[in-house]
Amino acid sequence: MYPLPEAYTELAELAGGFIHDLKNHLSTLGLNLQLLSEDFADAQNQKERRALQRVERLRKECQRLVDLSNDFLRYARIQSLDVESTSIADILGEMVDFFTPTAREANVRVQAYLPVDLPPVLLDRELFKQAVLNLMLNAEQAMPDGGELTFQARPDRGGVAVDIIDTGTGIPPELIPKIFRPFHTTKPGGNGLGLPTVRKIIRAHGGTIEVQSAMNHGTKFTIWLPGEMSLPAPIFPNVPMPIPTDDDPEPPISSGPELIT
Repeated sequence: MYPLPEAYTELAELAGGFIHDLKNHLSTLGLNLQLLSEDFADAQNQKERRALQRVERLRKECQRLVDLSNDFLRYARIQSLDVESTSIADILGEMVDFFTPTAREANVRVQAYLPVDLPPVLLDRELFKQAVLNLMLNAEQAMPDGGELTFQARPDRGGVAVDIIDTGTGIPPELIPKIFRPFHTTKPGGNGLGLPTVRKIIRAHGGTIEVQSAMNHGTKFTIWLPGEMSLPAPIFPNVPMPIPTDDDPEPPISSGPELIT
């Protein structure tokens, strides 16, 4: 287990404790709204039907806040990494196999080019899978009419670079500097914590994530992870994992179709 900086841990625990308590109250409220909704299930007049509609709206909003609380807790409580020597090709292969049936239903073809001789990396497997799955879901949602999702991995700077490329709608250039900011979202019903959580996980591993996008051509996320041999053990526990702010360096932007390679 590799602990993260103490100041971050204290802040995460404080925020996490507050949100956890809030979520408990919301869950209790949601349960009572569910019971109230059942009481109005056989509404006999217009007044009762209106009351039922209001209760249902409140119940759905309460559930949305519970879901947001859960996402925030996942974002805030990445406090340590349980890492092991891992083949990036193996773990990406698992994710491709897992996601392909879902992608097929959305008319999305998944392709993977994963050399077997990539250097091993130190990964918290479950956290890294969470980051990759988030990027896969985002890619699928960016291709409402179907398309292709491609994984490419290669040795790079003593570590491994992974490209995750979709042929979707692309990200407007003016939005790219904002996509890793917490709570920024353009999705209906989204909470804006997906990509910030992805970046937090990658940074915790001592890696980086960059994005290139071209409107109506697609988007490419590139993850770089240090190789196991290139990251001495005494250095790894001190890898910073700051909460992203507007002062963080903005991700590189590309607006040309040449990004799909």
